[in-house]
Amino acid sequence: MSEKVVFVLVDGMRPDGQLGCGHPFAKKFLELSSYSMKAQTVLPSSTLPCHMSLFHSVDPDRHGIITNTYVPQVRPIKGLFDQLDAYGKKCAMFYTWEELRDLSRPDHLHTTVCYNQHKQENTDQMITDAAIAYINKELPDCLFLYLGETDERGGHSCGWMSEQYMKCVYNAWDCIERLYHNLPEGYTLITTADHGGHNRSHGSDDPQDMTIPICFCGPRFAAGKELNDVSIKDITPTIAKLLEVPFAPEWEGTPRC
Repeated sequence: MSEKVVFVLVDGMRPDGQLGCGHPFAKKFLELSSYSMKAQTVLPSSTLPCHMSLFHSVDPDRHGIITNTYVPQVRPIKGLFDQLDAYGKKCAMFYTWEELRDLSRPDHLHTTVCYNQHKQENTDQMITDAAIAYINKELPDCLFLYLGETDERGGHSCGWMSEQYMKCVYNAWDCIERLYHNLPEGYTLITTADHGGHNRSHGSDDPQDMTIPICFCGPRFAAGKELNDVSIKDITPTIAKLLEVPFAPEWEGTPRC
């Protein structure tokens, strides 16, 4: 039976950030999920290339985005929302970093909402509130929620694993907990990050940049099960399988359900 999915990405969240931020739900969620604290992102471990690889299930050398500036793909690969829309699924994206607008090609999303984190404060909480309201009203098949303050106001401003960074991770998990408790019945919740970071930067092959957490929480996933050899590229085929939508032939990731 087809399910519905909400997946949340906390920009720049390292696994030790999730485990060490002090929010009780950040650890509790592992007990509810099949998870990996050793999942790998792609190189370069920069925000837009990593998101493109998540949504298109290929490495950057295939989708062609190697910086935070989008350019049209020379050999286009179908993204997650493109594929879901082709099979009649209602999709939405709620985000706070405008560069993510190109993750989906035009006319494949039912709703998009962006609160620009460079222009206002408290955008993680604001975008979460908006997503919760939308989910309960519209019951989308797939919704992507992006929380950007951990990277922007934590890692780059003060340094990864700094006090401010950990406060941002804590705040992100406060958002995730509220979302979890307000999801209608029948939703799977996936949480992840695009990359980690070290000092005040990321983008390299340093393990602190490349290692990310991924958690799958729903009826198709065993609670408290640790997964091995997980990649950010596995998320899109996992969502497609949950929604009973065929994979695009170009996708390289492995479904985890």
